[in-house]
Amino acid sequence: MASLNTQSRMHARKQQIRPLAASLLALAIGVGAAAAHADDALPKLPTKTPLKVGFAQTESNNPWRLAETRSFKDVAAKCGWQIVMTDANGSNSKQVSDIQSMIAQHVDLLVFPPREEKPLAPVVLQAKKAGIPVILVDRDVDQSVAKAGRDYITFIGSDFIDQGHRAADWLVKATGGKAKIIELEGTTGASAANDRKKGFDEVIAKNPGMTIIASQSGDFARDTGRKVMETLLQAHPDVTAVYAHNDEMALGAIAAIKAAGKQPGKDIQIVTIDGTKGGMDAIAAGELGASVQSSPFFGPLACDVAQRYAKGEKIPTWIKVSDRFYDKENVQQNMQYGY
Repeated sequence: MASLNTQSRMHARKQQIRPLAASLLALAIGVGAAAAHADDALPKLPTKTPLKVGFAQTESNNPWRLAETRSFKDVAAKCGWQIVMTDANGSNSKQVSDIQSMIAQHVDLLVFPPREEKPLAPVVLQAKKAGIPVILVDRDVDQSVAKAGRDYITFIGSDFIDQGHRAADWLVKATGGKAKIIELEGTTGASAANDRKKGFDEVIAKNPGMTIIASQSGDFARDTGRKVMETLLQAHPDVTAVYAHNDEMALGAIAAIKAAGKQPGKDIQIVTIDGTKGGMDAIAAGELGASVQSSPFFGPLACDVAQRYAKGEKIPTWIKVSDRFYDKENVQQNMQYGY
């Protein structure tokens, strides 16, 4: 009987120890998490002039990127910036290296469009650790690694999902709700490509007469888009529509369609995103159906954000850029917005 009582007391103690141990473990985890985010405060930005600003471009092989870079050059003097510029030539590793070099140069502010979401996220944290604030433009990074408002000031850019929705809505209407679609995707892993695909595919999924028969990356490049389209046309001669994630790939697709003896805009309807001058000219010529604008002019916006942030103003984690829409009905009166 005594032995039984002893066992009961030991069992009771174990029952008491278990929740205590669990509480201590939870406390330890909480302390660890707090320590991990103890430096969650964003680095401050000095109000001095000139401000040394690093701008790390992804590539300069298309009109959109050239216009984006030009917008930063044009605003530099007015904003009191001394700009350090680099060009990653379409390489994630080069862009990371460029940014790390800017960190080593102790720039006051970093601004860049991440080529891809995941590879460029860690370098945002490196900049934060070095005490350099970051503004992301055009594309975002993986939020599970680096978070806006905690690890960098803000993301300035378009709503890519909405762009995909708008492109799909136009195509559904233009084709009467019946089409066999080839989708030319942008750079694999880029937030713009991911979300433009998501938005477009969401709308298409709700329209039974619309089918995406092939989808492949053209890497946001005209020549790659042309080559991919040539291959997909051979595999899918019954295609009746094309959705390209940017104008450059759409222009490449137009060349491939013509080479195959088909008429773009008649045999095959095409919708795209960007609003470049080349795209707008193609709309005016009747070869491209429509283009959702995606503005590249981030220089003035980044300047405004930097100045307000330096003064201590609270900055939204996403500064959404409004985008126009061009088709045959309005393209002529909007030509001044092409680039």
